[in-house]
Amino acid sequence: MYPYPLIRFPDGSGIGLYEICMLVGVIAAMILFSVLAERRKMPGKLQNLILVGIIVSVVVGYLVAVLFQAVYNALETGEFVIDENTGATFYGGLIGGVVCMVLIYFIGARIMYRSNEVAVRWFPTLANVAAVCVPLAHGFGRIGCLMAGCCHGGETDAWYGIAMDIGVLDGEYVKVVPTQLFEAIFLFALAAFLIVWFWKGRGMEVPVYLIGYGIWRFIIEFFRADDRGASIIPGLSPSQTTAILLILLGVAICIAYFVICLKKGRAYFAPPQGDAEPAARQNGQLGTDEKENKH
Repeated sequence: MYPYPLIRFPDGSGIGLYEICMLVGVIAAMILFSVLAERRKMPGKLQNLILVGIIVSVVVGYLVAVLFQAVYNALETGEFVIDENTGATFYGGLIGGVVCMVLIYFIGARIMYRSNEVAVRWFPTLANVAAVCVPLAHGFGRIGCLMAGCCHGGETDAWYGIAMDIGVLDGEYVKVVPTQLFEAIFLFALAAFLIVWFWKGRGMEVPVYLIGYGIWRFIIEFFRADDRGASIIPGLSPSQTTAILLILLGVAICIAYFVICLKKGRAYFAPPQGDAEPAARQNGQLGTDEKENKH
C-alpha cells in the first residue's frame, strides 16, 4: 500500500499512515470509553484516571509487544535481539497494556479514595467497557498494518489480492492475501456487535471478546505469510498459542458466572449506581450489566 513516511524528521525517522492509524484507533477507543462509562454512570474521577491510564498503557503495551516478538524471534533463531526490525505482536501489547492499566487503576484509585473499595466495585465495569473498546482500536491498527504492508498473507492471483511491498522483490510490489483488511473488517464488526450488546445491558462482554477474537485469530493465522517467530507448540504460530489460552479463559469466565448465578442469583452482578451506593450492593458486573432501572 503506502509504507512511506508522510512527515519526515531531520534524524531520518518519520510518521506514516501506520502511526496515524494507530493514533486514530487510540483516540476512537478513548471517545467510546467515555460514552460507555457515562452510560454506566462511572464516577468522573475514575474516568479521568482511566483515560490517563489508557495513554500510558498504550506506550507500555507497545514496548511489551516488541519484547514478546523478540522472544518469539529468539525461539526461532536462537538470538534475542531488539532493534528497528524486531516488530511487535498484538497479544504481547494487549497483555502488557492490560497489566499496566490494572496497576494504574488500582494504585490511582487507592490514592484518590484512600481505599480500594470503589476501584473493586467498578473494576468489572472497566473490564466490560475495555472489551468493547479494544477491537475498535485494534481495527484501526490493522488498517495501519495494511498501509505498512506488514502482517500480510501469502502471494495470490485471486481478485481480492492487494499489491504490497513485502520485501521479497527488492522494492517491487507483490500481490498477496490482505489478511490485515479481513481482520480489520472482522474487528469493526465485533466492536459494533459489542457496542449494541453493551448498550442493551446484556453483559459478558469480556468472554464474548476473548472467545470471539480468539477463534478468529486462530483461523486467520493459517493465512498469514509474514515471519512471526516460533511458538512453544510445534505447528502453531505464537498468536495461535495465545489465542487458545484466551479462548479457555473466556470459557472459564462464562462457567464461573453461571455457577455464581446458580448459587447467589443474577442480582449478585447488579452494576454499581454511584459512589454513595451501599457497599453490599457493589459486587461488580463482570458477568453482566443489568438493564438500567426505568422510573
